[in-house]
Amino acid sequence: MFRSLDDFASAWNQESASTMKVLRSLTDASMAQAIVPGGRTLGFLAWHLTCTLAEMGGHAGLVIDGPTEKTHPATPSVAADIAAHYERSAASLLAAVRLTWTDAQLGEPIPMYGEQWPRGLMLAILLHHQTHHRGQMTVLMRQAGVPVPGMYGPSREEWEAMGVPPLP
Repeated sequence: MFRSLDDFASAWNQESASTMKVLRSLTDASMAQAIVPGGRTLGFLAWHLTCTLAEMGGHAGLVIDGPTEKTHPATPSVAADIAAHYERSAASLLAAVRLTWTDAQLGEPIPMYGEQWPRGLMLAILLHHQTHHRGQMTVLMRQAGVPVPGMYGPSREEWEAMGVPPLP
């Protein structure tokens, strides 16, 4: 749970930058990659991450400039369009949090999905949700033959590009 807006902003800036690296690596052809026939696709996951910012933010009382799966149910077929929507929504989310909430309010409960979550917990869950789906996306990226960017250090592809044998 976040207890200060500065702590959230620091984490959000790092994590949204990592998500942008993943989204910018996608190709239009890779968007259809699914782990199983009929399963979620790479494009669906990218769009879901993007739409969750305005959807979850809206439930928390924040006004986010971005699409939701309710207002934009069709997954775009152009990867760059999803990246552009995500970038705008991620910046809008951080701006809305800073404009609307204070550090003192982060412990206050708000109604979220039939429960009461402290605002700071909502921010942590939003961040963890993004990280969870970003991890799923990296598996699908490899299956689609798309190089995976490093997020918490070099990826296998980045180690190889540096001439360092990756760990097995």
